[in-house]
Amino acid sequence: MEKVDGIGGFFFRAKDTGALAKWYEDNFGINVVPGDYDTPAWQTKAGTTVFAPFKEDTTYFGDMKNQWMINFRVKNLEAMAAQLRKKGTKVEIDPETYPNGKFAQLFDPEGNPIQLWEPGGCDKS
Repeated sequence: MEKVDGIGGFFFRAKDTGALAKWYEDNFGINVVPGDYDTPAWQTKAGTTVFAPFKEDTTYFGDMKNQWMINFRVKNLEAMAAQLRKKGTKVEIDPETYPNGKFAQLFDPEGNPIQLWEPGGCDKS
């Protein structure tokens, strides 16, 4: 069976596309999508990606209007949380360390849920 190699894009609605794209660039280093084919788009390093449907009544994403949540792998969860907090973003780090690593939750300026994951233990990617 053929399998996909990873996520090639993540597309979602936004009220202010320019401002939200800039927030992701300023806070996570995710380049704004180029306006031409000569400029390279954001590149990621290979690693584990979980693709998991949740029950439609889950509260894990926060507000029921949220239809998605993205999880970003990070090398240093504490450093990323400190960086985000310094820029005014509220970040909640889960106090528990799981067999696959550590996690934190936050929301972008439009209320979309984001999870940060520092792989560890059985899943160092």
